[in-house]
Amino acid sequence: MIEYCLVLFGFILLVYGSKYFVEGSSFLAKRLGVSSLTIGLTVVAFGTSMPEFIINIIAILNGSTELALGNVLGSNISNTLFILGAASLFFPLVVHKSVVWREIPLCIGATFLVLILSNDFLWNHQSLLGPLDGIILLLFFIYFLRYIYLSTSKKNNFKIDIPRHSDFVIGIMIVGGLFCLLGGGQLVVKNALIIARSFGVSDFLISATVLALGSSLPELVVSFIAGFKKNMDLVVGNIIGSNIFNLLYVLGVTSILKPISLSMIFNLDILFLLFITGLIFLFMFTSKKHEITKFEGFLMVILYLIYICLITIRG
Repeated sequence: MIEYCLVLFGFILLVYGSKYFVEGSSFLAKRLGVSSLTIGLTVVAFGTSMPEFIINIIAILNGSTELALGNVLGSNISNTLFILGAASLFFPLVVHKSVVWREIPLCIGATFLVLILSNDFLWNHQSLLGPLDGIILLLFFIYFLRYIYLSTSKKNNFKIDIPRHSDFVIGIMIVGGLFCLLGGGQLVVKNALIIARSFGVSDFLISATVLALGSSLPELVVSFIAGFKKNMDLVVGNIIGSNIFNLLYVLGVTSILKPISLSMIFNLDILFLLFITGLIFLFMFTSKKHEITKFEGFLMVILYLIYICLITIRG
């Protein structure tokens, strides 16, 4: 029972650690003369993916690359189906034209790239996402950042309100946030592995379910706050952007630090992620507006529950 409490406490540390580390880093960047635009595209954009990143780094240090892979794939699936689906039950998610025609196709492309790179079965007995694959993912990630910078810089109304703090407060926020991230990630990974082994299930299963939902908490919070403030573009944009970050940046860095071994069965999860991302794209054309309706959101939540049941049966 203590392991479950420690995992929950670890997620709380991850959420608050991510929040204060990002805020402190933003304040510091502003003090150093960095523009709000650059801060938004780097520090803040990385923020919601910090839990996945920290969990993956600690996972590979503990020798569980399967947990690292499940965390990324499971997080993206929960982001796409559960968070977007649940959000659309409360408010219609109208999506900006640029997200429909650029960000969503980019996310589909990133998922397809991971599928291609992770299938070496034609010339190897075991497939790996190795350092070379990680470099390729990071190169595409740099292209994505460049695209976002160029597209966002054209919008004159892009602004981030960053209040002032003393150097001492900024230092406390950065150091404290980083400490919470590392401590929370350590608690989550170690105790999740204990839980997985006690039930005799795979590291992938525990990471694609419990860890994925927990590390998606920042996206969930941001999405619902944006939705209630009627910033519908931010809801879908936040989720799609986070998914791209996870696939290209988090998975890229992870595979450079330690090769990720994949079995054929993981292709089903990658293909499922590719399918549901394409489904979101199709939903943009089922009504006069580019939006995800309540019915479509309900269907997405049902699909997520079916996926959880299937991978649980798979073990």
